[in-house]
Amino acid sequence: MSTIPTREEAWALLTEFNEDRFHLRHAVTVEGVMRYFARKLGYGEEEEFWGNVGLLHDLDFERFPQQHCIKAQEILLERGIDERLIHAVASHGYGLTVDIRPEHEMEKVLYAVDELTGLIGATALMRPSKSVSDLELPSVKKKYKNANFAAGCSREVINRGAQMLNWPLDDLIEQTILAMRSCEKLYTQF
Repeated sequence: MSTIPTREEAWALLTEFNEDRFHLRHAVTVEGVMRYFARKLGYGEEEEFWGNVGLLHDLDFERFPQQHCIKAQEILLERGIDERLIHAVASHGYGLTVDIRPEHEMEKVLYAVDELTGLIGATALMRPSKSVSDLELPSVKKKYKNANFAAGCSREVINRGAQMLNWPLDDLIEQTILAMRSCEKLYTQF
């Protein structure tokens, strides 16, 4: 029988495979962003599930970067984790490390915001406030257009994610800024 972990169980699993503050901060950021979108898009009753998917999406990246999204499936399957969560976690590597296409709206959101949260976070760090609280769309768009800025954040993946969701890129960026504002106190503790 497969299980859906509680937030505490998901955190324990994440920290079993991850120690680096950067990775933990990213996981908590994406968790908060996914929770925001669950509420925003009418999936409030699944907020914890969406959050846990965000929290665990890079479960294998720190230890197994060459097997990212592949090793996570093995780990989660061995732990008896629900197939929906495994599929969601793995699907954010679609076209990069796996052929598992994001199908559910939640999976498409994860695919779209994973890289984007990194770009927005890097943009915020360039500001005097070092916060998303006063960050606006034009600032992010300016950095987005500069391929050398936060070069590790794939603009191609962000664009593909917006297309999967059928959202204009500006809307995706703006909503992700708002989502990051909603959970900034959680991820800035790292």
